Amino acid sequence: MDARLPLVLLAGKATDSVTHGFLPAAARLGLRVTVLTDRPGDHLGRYAGVAVTGCEVTDYRAVVDAVCRLGEPPAAIFSNSDFLQAPAALAAAYFGLPGKDWRAATRTKNKALLRWHLASIDPVFSAQVTEDGVPEGPYPLVLKPREGVASEDVFLVDGPEELAARYAEIRERRADPLVAEEYLPGRLHTLETLGDGERLHVLGSFRTTVSPPRFVEERLDWAPPPPESGQVLAQLAALGVGFGACHTEFVVHAGRARIIEVNYRIIGDHGDFLLADLLGVPVFEQVLRVHLGEPLGPPPPPAAGHAVIDSVIADRAGVLRAAPEFTERTDGGVRLTYRPVRRAGDTVTLTGTNRDYLGTVQAIGPDAATVDAALARFRAACTWEIA
Repeated sequence: MDARLPLVLLAGKATDSVTHGFLPAAARLGLRVTVLTDRPGDHLGRYAGVAVTGCEVTDYRAVVDAVCRLGEPPAAIFSNSDFLQAPAALAAAYFGLPGKDWRAATRTKNKALLRWHLASIDPVFSAQVTEDGVPEGPYPLVLKPREGVASEDVFLVDGPEELAARYAEIRERRADPLVAEEYLPGRLHTLETLGDGERLHVLGSFRTTVSPPRFVEERLDWAPPPPESGQVLAQLAALGVGFGACHTEFVVHAGRARIIEVNYRIIGDHGDFLLADLLGVPVFEQVLRVHLGEPLGPPPPPAAGHAVIDSVIADRAGVLRAAPEFTERTDGGVRLTYRPVRRAGDTVTLTGTNRDYLGTVQAIGPDAATVDAALARFRAACTWEIA
């Protein structure tokens, strides 16, 4: 009889966050993991000692049925997928387990609902787009999928004609609803939080550099949360966000903080690994512990020094002929970690989104100048060749 506590993890595609973050953390906590996924072929044989079961994980009823067929009640139901937060929350509630409010998980994923719920404290023009366009709005507008991720099909449009053209272009690729939102100027930041339903810790904040006009994230620089981040916490409270990990993107302009997007899970694109390394705390374990019903411990101490996630982005389509493998090294007091997203032999198709990442370089050092110099040396010494 296996006495380890059972954890059910809902997953779509395989990700580094799960493979190298949450599953090793579960093992360290002595949990016995079953992965429920609608892509079992992506997960089977990938993890040692982890059961993989096919399930239509976007439907909480299928999740409840699959959990019942496992033969024992789980200690926790958890997901790190953007698309699976509401099903995971509903399934956890069905079994009386700690979890997120399914309504908060739904409204943070759905950008139209997010704007509707924040309208009383931070009104932003937002309208769902149809073939007839949108009600007259304050151009420029940002056109985006209502429940999209990774800057996919996000465009800044300057007028009704461009909106109509982009709408038609996107419709050739996808059928899900689109929204157009008022463009919010300002300096782009993130806020990384972790809550147990009673207390909420701010783990830290990044300044984000994006490339116009598609808003592809190029770089994250660790920085103290701006003074206006208290406004973001008030907006998250209004949305019902307060359990588990959350990654919030917002801009600050003229003393006002305005949410761009709420991802009700831990930061992605390898920022979660930087959090753990920089803060020196077991972030992945802490996230799982609150889903097991444990209260938060003390907040992490402020991080010393400077840290960066620098994304290596493909500049053309083709076959990746040369690229570094996973690399760790120290250069001039800077800890550098390269994590590949694509490997030699992979076919690269340009999308104009975060999907164009070839890899990320994580750098942690004493100050910004030293970190930037080490980053520049690392990138100069490496080769990414697309033929």
